[in-house]
Amino acid sequence: MKDKYCDHLIHGADYNPDQWIDTKEIWDEDLRLMDLAHMNSATVGIFAWSMLEPAEGQYDFGWLDEVMDRLAAAGKKAILATPSGARPVWMAKAHPEVLRVEETGLRNEYGVRHNHCLTSPYYREKVRQINALLARRYKDHPALLMWHISNEYSGECHCELCQRAFREWLKKEYDNDIEKLNFQWWNGFWSHKLSSFDEISSPKFRGENHVPALKLAWRRFTSDQHISFYENEIAPLREYTPAVPVTTNLMRLYTGIDYHKLAKKLDVVSWDNYPAWCERPPVDTAVETAFVHDVFRSMKDGKPFYMMESTPAQVNWFAVNKLPDPGVHVLEAVQAIAHGADSVQYFQWRKSRGGHEKFHGAVVDHYGKEDTRVFREVAEVGRLMEQLDAVAGGRTKAKAAVIADWENSWAIDVYCGFRRDGRDYFGVCQSWYRALWQRGVACDVISMDADLSGYDLVIAPYLYMLKPGAEDALVSYVEKGGTLVSGYLTGLVDRDDLCYLGGFPGGRLRELFGVWVEETDALYDGERMPVIYNGKTYTSRDVCDIMHLQGAAQLAAYGERFYAGTPALTAHAFGKGKAYYAGSRFDDALIADFTDTLINETGLTPDLDAALPPCVTARRRGELIFVMNFSAAPASLPLGHTYADHLTGQTVSALALPAYGYAVLEEMKN
Repeated sequence: MKDKYCDHLIHGADYNPDQWIDTKEIWDEDLRLMDLAHMNSATVGIFAWSMLEPAEGQYDFGWLDEVMDRLAAAGKKAILATPSGARPVWMAKAHPEVLRVEETGLRNEYGVRHNHCLTSPYYREKVRQINALLARRYKDHPALLMWHISNEYSGECHCELCQRAFREWLKKEYDNDIEKLNFQWWNGFWSHKLSSFDEISSPKFRGENHVPALKLAWRRFTSDQHISFYENEIAPLREYTPAVPVTTNLMRLYTGIDYHKLAKKLDVVSWDNYPAWCERPPVDTAVETAFVHDVFRSMKDGKPFYMMESTPAQVNWFAVNKLPDPGVHVLEAVQAIAHGADSVQYFQWRKSRGGHEKFHGAVVDHYGKEDTRVFREVAEVGRLMEQLDAVAGGRTKAKAAVIADWENSWAIDVYCGFRRDGRDYFGVCQSWYRALWQRGVACDVISMDADLSGYDLVIAPYLYMLKPGAEDALVSYVEKGGTLVSGYLTGLVDRDDLCYLGGFPGGRLRELFGVWVEETDALYDGERMPVIYNGKTYTSRDVCDIMHLQGAAQLAAYGERFYAGTPALTAHAFGKGKAYYAGSRFDDALIADFTDTLINETGLTPDLDAALPPCVTARRRGELIFVMNFSAAPASLPLGHTYADHLTGQTVSALALPAYGYAVLEEMKN
């Protein structure tokens, strides 16, 4: 498919004119204000089912026709949404089977959103019908740019329809062989052996909830049901508008769906970005947000993604909804573009007068005019995006990668052992990512299934579960010259949470890392283990793998308890490459110092030739280098050589960045 959506950077917002259908003068004012905000797109139709089909089989597209025509006449594009995220009340009353059943066994009443059974044949058919009507009606409309499928897929249903579908899914997964399932789930434990797939139900609070393999299977099934539901949604869109891209907005690191698998079905990945800038130091939020940007950019091999939602003000659903400081929103937009976003979009365009989200930040306040701080910042973003439009469509790849795998996160969630709380899988991944971010070294964030061959450095923190083929891929990567770092509790179980025999790490990984982990100690909350590396003492926490060297060299040692002096960090030359094993959750200082060694050994180069202050980072996208200061204090830095300032046209050899400031540089052409 042609990357049609990548022609220009998109500046837009969720637009809900159906909420203002009785005040058409608001529609006129919206278009005037969109021009002032330098917006070129609007996302329309999300949650509009009751307006499009007020009674079963009775349709009203007149208002949407007018909105689409108005957008086209104003030179703006429409990202047209399918309305499946919230069903009309008439449907729930006439067909209660479309409503979800909780794990308690109780069926939900009508209300909220995403309260629909993913399996219901009736609901799937109604979704196909309304989507087909939308596609046929607007397939040739000049405003149509992209399809926005539903909204923030999430949740699960435990109804009998879903139970039957789960059992059929299990039959396919285990070759219709209940004894194969019994073995893989180790059902001899606690007399759990099954004689039929019909005896299996979803994990429930008052039912079976202590079989890790069952929990993993249910998560995989629920994820696959979302993907199947999505494929059902897009089928009529593919039929009538095959050249129009489709996407759905993902939610940060939501673990209810394997986003790596869903991304394969999307033409463009998009996500909703709501960082809590005021809860902690801005640099911490910046690292976490950068990590998530790179998660989604990496899902399509460096292809641009969309930041489908954000807010230029505050949200309404944190415990305390603090306003971001002036300048933070613009910097947030710059960060997204620097990491590969081809859009900056908002929820929502105009604040609702009522309802659950009436105090959620929007471009246009209840005040309704353009002379507000928030509107001015949004307009500044729009003007900036016009200056940066040339980066649209460009892929961005890195030479370093962190493995952050959805299914591995599920397995880490469900096992019982070592520490019950604080496993924080994605936080562990981010701690390694942060060291590269602080040095301005670009980093992809990939799944366990990704092709590793293009990377000079791969870091796989907390690789507890190994998917089929993963150990061979890791071994091959290092054999051919790659540098691999793995963290504690690596290679303990297979895909069904079945432990490897013969010592940890399992499979071929003992040979790869040259260590045997005999035991693992768990540390209490607040307890720290001293770790001595290069003559300096650092700390680690959570757990400590107690290792024996079997070909590897010791780089760092534990400093206390009965395993004081034993390896905490090892290195093993293997084939043409090298494999490191980090046996505990190291503090940021140790990871940072060790990362310097990794950068030097692998020859990784930062995106900017400069020594970066603590809260400043740099990211290259195409010919442009974005330098960003995630601090309320100014920052200055000399540059390694002279650059052209893309935004001012001046030449610079040093930068003085204000609080939350940024610069966009280009290398000087000879």
